[in-house]
Amino acid sequence: MLVSRRNILRIGAGGASLLAAPAVFAAKAKHDPPKHSGSAEESYYGPEVEDRGVMYRSTRMEYIDPQFRRQLVKYKHKEPVGSIVIDTAAHYLYITFENNTALRYGVGVGREGFQWFGRAQIGRKAEWPRWVPPDEMRLRQPNLPVMMEGGPLNPLGPRALYLYRDGRDLIYRLHGTTEPWSIGTDVSSGCIRLLPEDIIDLYRRIPVGTRVLVLKHLGDTV
Repeated sequence: MLVSRRNILRIGAGGASLLAAPAVFAAKAKHDPPKHSGSAEESYYGPEVEDRGVMYRSTRMEYIDPQFRRQLVKYKHKEPVGSIVIDTAAHYLYITFENNTALRYGVGVGREGFQWFGRAQIGRKAEWPRWVPPDEMRLRQPNLPVMMEGGPLNPLGPRALYLYRDGRDLIYRLHGTTEPWSIGTDVSSGCIRLLPEDIIDLYRRIPVGTRVLVLKHLGDTV
């Protein structure tokens, strides 16, 4: 099935030392994106860059709200160091560090009715993963391909980390996005999406077997 670039951009998808994090603490700030002469969506794209032999469009970080840019933050937690905690209400993903700190990423999360909460672990990782939309998604969107090879138009982006529980694939992923403007919103079919640059960074830091906790609200316990 042929899928246009514009359609793909609108489709939702069903390492290094942890001490390599930025060494500054950044505060939230009201974001006023710079002016741009192109379309609102095109404004988010920077020049093409290469990764593993694939060229993809980088993100113009000045268009990303500062609170959703990757940063080291104070974060009180009880999870083992190196765990992933996702606060879906605030649209943050944390890698837990020592001394109540964490590396925080902005994320896009599942829209109402497509969210999942609980514990899991990273069961598999893939670079430039192929995309196989679940049957349920294809029933809702019959125009979706049965399978799409990895590449710059693939909605999973440059990396995917697959969530498992008790050895079973939960069908939810942490993955990149071709829609940088969707970070900080409820937009996906349940997966957690990150900027391409951020999912590459997360992939490098997180091994298979990493614990994952997905929360509806930060104060929840599972």
